[in-house]
Amino acid sequence: MSSIQFKEVDKKYHTVLSKEAVDFLQHLVENHGHELRRLLAKREETAEALRRGAKLDFPAETAEIRASGWRVSDIPADLSVRHVEITGPVDRKMMINALNSGADVYMADFEDSFSPVWSQTLDGQINLMDAVRKTIEYRSPDGKLYTLADKTATLLVRPRGLHLVEKNMLINGSPVPAPLFDFGLYLFHNAAELRRRSTGPYFYIPKLEHYLEARWWANVFADAEKTLNLPRGTIKCSVLIETITAAFQMDEILYELREYVTALNLGRWDYIFSFIKRLGHDPRYLMPDRSHLTMDKHFLKSAALLMVKTCHRRGAYAIGGMAAQVPIRGNPEAQQRAFAKVREDKLREISQGFDGAWVAHPDLVPLVKSLFIENLRAPNQLHVKHENLVITADDLLKVPDGERTAEGMRANMEVGLRYLESWLRGNGCVAINFLMEDAATFEIARALIWQWIRHGARLADGRTVTPQVFEEELGKVLQKLRGEMGAAYQETKFELAAEILRKTVLSTEFIEFTPPIAYEYLQ
Repeated sequence: MSSIQFKEVDKKYHTVLSKEAVDFLQHLVENHGHELRRLLAKREETAEALRRGAKLDFPAETAEIRASGWRVSDIPADLSVRHVEITGPVDRKMMINALNSGADVYMADFEDSFSPVWSQTLDGQINLMDAVRKTIEYRSPDGKLYTLADKTATLLVRPRGLHLVEKNMLINGSPVPAPLFDFGLYLFHNAAELRRRSTGPYFYIPKLEHYLEARWWANVFADAEKTLNLPRGTIKCSVLIETITAAFQMDEILYELREYVTALNLGRWDYIFSFIKRLGHDPRYLMPDRSHLTMDKHFLKSAALLMVKTCHRRGAYAIGGMAAQVPIRGNPEAQQRAFAKVREDKLREISQGFDGAWVAHPDLVPLVKSLFIENLRAPNQLHVKHENLVITADDLLKVPDGERTAEGMRANMEVGLRYLESWLRGNGCVAINFLMEDAATFEIARALIWQWIRHGARLADGRTVTPQVFEEELGKVLQKLRGEMGAAYQETKFELAAEILRKTVLSTEFIEFTPPIAYEYLQ
């Protein structure tokens, strides 16, 4: 006998969690939950094999897929130009500003820039329903009214990753897989309305680690379309390549999703985090300071060029990385320096053949859009094929040179702690030092420190990184935060954030993800 339970909710959420919507979720969970658990177990098997010395390479069993000439399905008209994509959480005001920003695409995010407090998760679904119907509005405390413009960005939704659960809803005694919760509710409530408006249910899929996980999503899409009487291929998706294993399977991921996929996107910070997670046990892959991990380095440049080549050969778009800068009010010179960095980064991506790129703030949309319009003079760069380019496993696995410093460690700690402290208070999208940070910020910070401790890395000041050195440097960071905040520090969650950091960097084996640990402290 099947059962459904969920945490008590205010009556304003009854529409989101209607019987019909919950029945649809139950259908998805019962049809696809078992295979998802098997795939997550396969991740563990892959990780163990790599720890035992297996070499990461392009899969031998899919050589024919890489060699043959198939292409993805046609791309919808409202996804045919993707020069600028803006991202952000499903907050009501942010959503309106993003849709009105002039960007081609807005990715509404339930994942890395979102803290999944139960009420906020349900509010996000309400906000999306209102956005789809063009009725969304927001009145600020000072009385300013925010509404949608006549022309808005095309809406995509990023559900949570396959490894996450929605603890506040149980089906047959187990938490609902978070990706099915986010995907299922949005699709159920909005697919028909989106089609009436000549668009469709479009998604961004995060953190895939294997082409079989792409196949799982394809099966979920097909089942959902059939259940809701949607024509085959109504759902469209873009896929983030943000794990090192997925970089070796881009062709295969596109192939498994060929009826649905429109683009791949290179998520640089999560990609570096995954590199350390899967290979960091091996001293040959010891990383330098985060400041050295820039997109001009060979391993990242190789991944970028391979993505463009793979996507364009298959008729899909290649979307570049995030410009995370936010406005520096009152300092025009600093603002110009920040914009110059964005310009350099996006011109490099354009020269590599990317069809568009991400920004974190509306103020960057005009700059990045103008760069693509001026340099492409076309909707895309599908003509850039890189046919003679050969990217090998060694190219993707080449570790960059660079020193490791105490200053770099403290910078990682401070930014990571500031982000996680905010996340624990329910805010998953945080501007720190004029950069918009998300969950990948904490993940890469703790991954680097874990790796340095594991291998006893030598710092530029001559010290060897040990648990004691970590505690010394962490103490300095916490002391700095206490000094800046004074008595207000006692009301923060920095001590809890520091405990989570300790747990993740001092563990013998690498902890896969931080959000499942931190999630236990959310209501």
